[in-house]
Amino acid sequence: MGDAVVGVVANPLSGRDIRRLVTQASVFPTAEKANMIQRMLTAFDAVGVHRVLLSTDLGGISASVFRAIERRRRQDVRWPEVEFLDGQPIRQTAQDTVDAVRRMVTAGARVIICLGGDGTARVTASAVGEVPMLALSTGTNNAFPAVMEATIAGLAAGLVATGAVPADGVVTRVKLLEVRAGDRAETALIDVAVSTQRHVGTRAVWDPATVTQLFCAFAEPDAIGLSSILGQLSPVARHEPHGVTARIAPEAPARVLAPIAPGLVMPVGVRDIELMSPQSAYPVDARAGVIAVDGERELTFEAGERPTVRLRADGPRCVDVSAVLTASARLGLLRRPPGVRPTTSCTHRPLGGTHDRHGGAESSDPGATAERLPDDAGDP
Repeated sequence: MGDAVVGVVANPLSGRDIRRLVTQASVFPTAEKANMIQRMLTAFDAVGVHRVLLSTDLGGISASVFRAIERRRRQDVRWPEVEFLDGQPIRQTAQDTVDAVRRMVTAGARVIICLGGDGTARVTASAVGEVPMLALSTGTNNAFPAVMEATIAGLAAGLVATGAVPADGVVTRVKLLEVRAGDRAETALIDVAVSTQRHVGTRAVWDPATVTQLFCAFAEPDAIGLSSILGQLSPVARHEPHGVTARIAPEAPARVLAPIAPGLVMPVGVRDIELMSPQSAYPVDARAGVIAVDGERELTFEAGERPTVRLRADGPRCVDVSAVLTASARLGLLRRPPGVRPTTSCTHRPLGGTHDRHGGAESSDPGATAERLPDDAGDP
């Protein structure tokens, strides 16, 4: 089987976009993201993961984990070997996530966990290829990532990475949406929204009055974000092969109260609801405007570009945590005789460089540097 390797990428900017200013959404602190990774390391070690590949950042997450590893090493407490993905420029954009995930794939990761919101999950999915991913919620709108204890997620990811639970039956390929405007393309895991606004601005979409058309890969009744609009009118589950689309208009006869963001429930007019068939191209009505993917404005388009949206069935492979741990219970994988202890040593080393990424974050407050990051940096 070779090494059991798990990749972990944590977005230091998730949970800090403009929706914090216009709603009552909470801020997900850097310290808790670092604590989540440490709890996952404990879980990885318990099920035999050999190596963990960890993204580096300027916000204090990797610095906090680095210091925790040093403390545990002095105490002779075991964790898997941790390799920090140093050696490349950090831009504090979505490209950091893309670069880290690609390096994890190349280095042999068998599962990749991402910590962030819907935007982070989307970016991870764009780079993960055929490696199973597991998205954990640390962002603003979280229709795609799971709100789950990191220890449980770590156990499930570790069991898949070691091969103790075969991926068949516990890893599911999800749908995605592809939007094309001219020669440009973007993908979305949840929704594509069209706005007649002509600028990207702060990226995050929080006002449905600016949206004219909505396409959803799935629309769950208990979701938050733009997909909640159709989740109450024409629900579509993640496992169903179709999607759903509609036009958004204030004067529409059908209206729904939708939780667009934490603490923000707004009435939205909806008309022309239609199920989306896989691989069919659905035209965008607006002649010009902006297209948001998973709640963030990404593409501007002008007259003559004629954007289209297509539902595809070849999205990322995602770990079903409940299915993994159900299989574990059935196989008795977590049963241990008295007195048996893991033998993995607690070590760490950089992958392609030194730990210079952590030098600027040695504050006693792991979140101090992250708090100075711009609020409108988005959720890459």
